Amino acid sequence: MNTQNTLEQLKGLKLTGMAKRYEAALSLPVHEIEDVHSLIAMITQAEVEYREYTRTQKYLKVSKLRYHALPEDIICNAERGITREQVLRLSDGMFIEKGENVLITGATGCGKSFMACALGRSACLLGYRTQYFSMNKFMDAVTQARLDGSYLKWIRGISANKLLILDDFGLKALNNDARIALLDILEDRYGLGSTMITSQLPVDTWYNFIEEPTLADAIMDRLSASAHRIALTGKSLRTKKNH
Repeated sequence: MNTQNTLEQLKGLKLTGMAKRYEAALSLPVHEIEDVHSLIAMITQAEVEYREYTRTQKYLKVSKLRYHALPEDIICNAERGITREQVLRLSDGMFIEKGENVLITGATGCGKSFMACALGRSACLLGYRTQYFSMNKFMDAVTQARLDGSYLKWIRGISANKLLILDDFGLKALNNDARIALLDILEDRYGLGSTMITSQLPVDTWYNFIEEPTLADAIMDRLSASAHRIALTGKSLRTKKNH
């Protein structure tokens, strides 16, 4: 048996996980090498693990999350208005499977963006394609897509993500293109994907912020129909970090 040839074939077929585990097995003394059935099971499992790892790394890279955060890093207590149970319930990915949205509100510095990024990273680790936008960059992207004629392709690309995070909603007034784009995205994703929004504005003021009544009705209907609402409270975490 030409083991080197087999190894090269595995690499040529891009079965990288299998190739690495097989190469490691070949380096063992003959009496320590697994029987053929165990060896096949071992290298197959190695390929599965390798593909899951590379997929996760790819999702984390393309998500463009603002913070490197994990759910366990989120401070949970009564003062902040969030419990560990709430975080755990959002960390298992079931809200994404169900197509439910998450609306996180609170004053500046209270950890909204950090929490959104932590849940976004958790989603990537669970195998859900995720994309993060600050609202300023979202509106810039809408403008650019309109200008270069790629709007429909851009909308489809965003809709392909199981989780979309829109950070700092309400800091800057929405133009009409941004309102329409938001509605188009929510329409495409309704029941199929989840949208997570952070804002300093309470949810019950979003309708007036959107301004255009017809679009506001449609947007809020799709956003709040099945949504987890989290209102963070307490002092700014940025103040704590500076002391």
